[in-house]
Amino acid sequence: CGQCSSPPTRRPDMIATLPMYDRREIRAATDSLWQAIRTSLGYGPAQLTRSGDPWPLWQDQNLLLGQTCSLPYRLKLAKDVQYVGTPDYGLEGCPPGYYASVFIARRDASLSNFHNQSFAFNEPLSQSGWAGPIDYLNRHTIRPSECLRSGSHQNSARYVAEGRAAFAAIDGQSWRLIKAYDSWAKDLFEIAQSDPTPGLPMICAQRFHPAELAQACAQAITSFPKNARQALGIEGFVDVSSSAYLTLPNPVDVADYC
Repeated sequence: CGQCSSPPTRRPDMIATLPMYDRREIRAATDSLWQAIRTSLGYGPAQLTRSGDPWPLWQDQNLLLGQTCSLPYRLKLAKDVQYVGTPDYGLEGCPPGYYASVFIARRDASLSNFHNQSFAFNEPLSQSGWAGPIDYLNRHTIRPSECLRSGSHQNSARYVAEGRAAFAAIDGQSWRLIKAYDSWAKDLFEIAQSDPTPGLPMICAQRFHPAELAQACAQAITSFPKNARQALGIEGFVDVSSSAYLTLPNPVDVADYC
């Protein structure tokens, strides 16, 4: 930018991280997407940063580009980072840039049949694994008998497949990947889908320029090879708007609910 004392290309401390759907089976495609974004942008770190805990990266003042979940964004991150845009995964029944939770079980039955049965969820700070599904269940007067924290969407689905939980709610894109790569998921049924909410946002630290980053993301996705785009499930990049995230209802507290 014109106000920078040195060109962005000379800042080796910048971080980029895309952890939300970073399965090993599609890691090469994720790396290629970052290289396409970096090329469109004209600068940025040579490689994505990966770590077990994404929170330090999301909150780092050197975060050039990162993807987070919508619930951490609205509850903790929004005041300290900038919204860049939202990838569109073209999920069924969802507007561009939105996603929903797929309720799964080992038997093909109405969701109402799972009242007073065990529910697996990934973590309390998950829109698609906890906040959205619990809001949906409450509005349909369905209450789990217990809530089992699994640590990830993949683990939640595995809990159901192994009979450790009766049902679970999985982010629509995560469920696509589970069906594609986890053979144990073949006997699970989709029994319902929650209402769509804004999808996983891209963010950057305050010192960077979100409009410039959004343009680079959109250009990169548009020019991305079809097979790589299909591997990642990405169809486009949209401006959902930060306010669409911030006006969603606060989640039910796990300790009060289960």
